[in-house]
Amino acid sequence: MPKKYPDEVRERAVRMTLDRVKDYPSMWAACRELAPKLNVGPEALRKWIRQAQSDAGERTGPTSEELKEIKRLKRENRDLWETNEILKAAASFFARELDPRNRP
Repeated sequence: MPKKYPDEVRERAVRMTLDRVKDYPSMWAACRELAPKLNVGPEALRKWIRQAQSDAGERTGPTSEELKEIKRLKRENRDLWETNEILKAAASFFARELDPRNRP
């Protein structure tokens, strides 16, 4: 399971990397170089930077708020689907019970 970093650590790491990215040939090079110094993984740092850029409108893609809403909607959809399956099974059970052909 991935590590959960506090928001302050994420924000600080993103800010530090964005301040120094001009000194590197690419964003990935900056992440590879700075991530061990910040005690995070380079891929995690790269993803944090991409998300921060999306949140700021500098990059296309869903913002953090939109991602939270998508996650909530997926969870709600899963719950509703499970409820629907339970109701279908119950309806089928009671339909068999009420079927006059099943009476002795």
